[in-house]
Amino acid sequence: MIEVKDLKKQFGQKVAVDNLSFSVKKGEVLGFLGPNGAGKSTTMRMVTGFLPVTAGEIEICGISMIGSPTEAKRKIGYLPESAPLYNDMTVRGFLRFCASMQGLKGAARATAVDEAIETCFLESVASQSIDTLSKGYRHRTCLAQSLLHNPEVLVLDEPTDGLDPNQKSEVRKLIKRLGEDRAILFSTHILEEVSAACTRAVIVDQGNIVADGTPDELEKQGGGSLSELFRKVTSQESPAA
Repeated sequence: MIEVKDLKKQFGQKVAVDNLSFSVKKGEVLGFLGPNGAGKSTTMRMVTGFLPVTAGEIEICGISMIGSPTEAKRKIGYLPESAPLYNDMTVRGFLRFCASMQGLKGAARATAVDEAIETCFLESVASQSIDTLSKGYRHRTCLAQSLLHNPEVLVLDEPTDGLDPNQKSEVRKLIKRLGEDRAILFSTHILEEVSAACTRAVIVDQGNIVADGTPDELEKQGGGSLSELFRKVTSQESPAA
């Protein structure tokens, strides 16, 4: 459902992403790991069509993001890092607004909003204004907007960043459940999320994939420890975004 081939992004002389190739199939949750500055967010932004590519190909459900970006984007639910919210809106009002932006109207919009609220466990705060929400509920609201149009592909950039341990556990379980009938790509620098939510993971460093496999395979490569593998294959500082 996601096919990335020889993807490259260059900002002037700086190469942020260097000939990346990977795929994500239906029913697969691919963790995109790497140190800060490894090129994860830049890759996400190109996969979703937010940034133009320097070179390479991206296909979403067989549709070229470069040749047919509007059609390809309709297949994607996107949760960017630090997703914006309108604090004076209620949760339900915000999701109704987002659903309208997706072209949903009338009964279809109402159903989509209700289903997103239920999926993300937002029933208890649906009538609250967003500025009264905890960070965990704000994250869930951001995630809910990415699900409104029932996308076949989800791209989630640091979906558990800043959450407490209980909130992280809830979001990881939700991602794993959503991945049963979708293709999910989500970036993280938290290694425990690999075994908690992923069916497969890649480790990126300085714009290159340096490891790829299932959680068990990656742990074996690290001698029983994903942390050891991570330290082995990544540099301490990465200049990319």
